[in-house]
Amino acid sequence: MSYLGILDADLPDLLKTMYHIRAFEEKVDELFMQGAIHGTTHLSIGEEAVPTGALHALRSDDYITSTHRGHGHCIAKGADLNLMMAELLGRESGYCRGRGGSMHIADVDAGNIGANGIVGGGIPIAVGVGLSIHMQQQARVCLCFFGDGAANEGTFHEAINLCSIWRLPVIFLCENNQYGMSMSAKLSMHVASVADRAIAYGIPGESVDGNDVFAVHHAVWQAAERARAGQGPTLIEARTYRYKGHSKSDQNRYRTRAEIDDWRARDPIVIFTEVVRARGVLAPGADTQVRANAYADIEAAYAFALASPEPQVADLLEGVYA
Repeated sequence: MSYLGILDADLPDLLKTMYHIRAFEEKVDELFMQGAIHGTTHLSIGEEAVPTGALHALRSDDYITSTHRGHGHCIAKGADLNLMMAELLGRESGYCRGRGGSMHIADVDAGNIGANGIVGGGIPIAVGVGLSIHMQQQARVCLCFFGDGAANEGTFHEAINLCSIWRLPVIFLCENNQYGMSMSAKLSMHVASVADRAIAYGIPGESVDGNDVFAVHHAVWQAAERARAGQGPTLIEARTYRYKGHSKSDQNRYRTRAEIDDWRARDPIVIFTEVVRARGVLAPGADTQVRANAYADIEAAYAFALASPEPQVADLLEGVYA
């Protein structure tokens, strides 16, 4: 049986994906505080439903472009947790041999073109991927993740306009977590939803509850069907929230505790778990085991990373094309 377009048999795996994302982010937070991860990092705790629902709606050979807050995208695309953790810890066994780190992690073989440290930087890349798909007459699509802050960048408007004109198979998915760094989305744009801007480009636009896996899944699935049929791009806004600050340097003084608590009361994992329980897919207490297994997987990934070699100084410039 299925529920809102998702097979019952798939529900446990989706719950597992959500817990993997949260456990990974919590471990990264811990390691950063210990000084084991350098630079900076941007956590997506509270946003797990968006990548989980979106990627489940696509095929394994479809592409994604990511953002500086991209760990969840990578995991939902099926990344190896060991290689992800090794990358963040700067190990040779990481996806980018320890050179990319948190904001530039990629898994090109799996269709993950990569995260991007530039706000809105992945949006024009998605146009290029869509053009490549179109020219090769493939049935693939490219899902482009970006945030509400990036929706005010010039690349956003230029990219969607070009995709609309050429009817490229790109899905623009805005993870509206309410703040572009410390700027509230309510103050940075004079429209109720990022999706309202779709009308200016003659494409469909839809705003959905980003804490609802099923709502995100359905919107992305519909957009993918349109794209594969040659009908061009779609703009989707998924309304969600990050519990942590913008980055590790964020003192988080622009939000109230009441606001954060209000969003925590609508936690996407709790909401999804209640649905899974109601569907009778998991035996009593099985969801607790899914959670425990997910956290154990992350600890195993951390152990793998620690046991992996660090890059050799003599090899540090390999793969640098500048």
